[in-house]
Amino acid sequence: MKKLILAVALAVGCTGMAAHAQAMKMEEPKNDPTLSPPHQADVDLKGTKVHISYGAPSMRGRKIMGGLVPYTEWWRTGANEATTFEVTGGAVMLDNLHVPPGKYTLVTLPSAGQWQVVICKHTGQWGTERFANDDLGKTAMKKATLPAPQELMSITFEKTKGNETQLHIKWETTDVWVPVYSM
Repeated sequence: MKKLILAVALAVGCTGMAAHAQAMKMEEPKNDPTLSPPHQADVDLKGTKVHISYGAPSMRGRKIMGGLVPYTEWWRTGANEATTFEVTGGAVMLDNLHVPPGKYTLVTLPSAGQWQVVICKHTGQWGTERFANDDLGKTAMKKATLPAPQELMSITFEKTKGNETQLHIKWETTDVWVPVYSM
């Protein structure tokens, strides 16, 4: 009799746990890193290295620029944790912004016209936290239109030659970029 009661209790418990697990699968988890997987961009500018870590979100049928990424409001430039921008081996210039060696947070200020890239000295925060008082500085970005929508957001270094490159942020049909030089 005890064995029968134990078997019934286990069966009921397992069924309940299975139902709970199934219900959990049906909900889309908040801040699920698999929805915006971690990506990196690296460049070596004659011994000065720049490393960027970011969460790469997808469009998933959403309006991105001017929608999910509102104009005239700062953007964490990715998803999940704040995007990091790390410089080692020497200083760099992002256009006219001097960035000494160190680890920073990269933020952008999107616009229907000209964007700005912001380098912030505060690091380690969740991506939606903003510490404007700790900004190292900001500079204007150039903007182009991609020929076709890009589903996955990307941050890349392009046209690298010697001690210079271009830092590109692309998503939907937007390509914003800034020149980067090692000093």
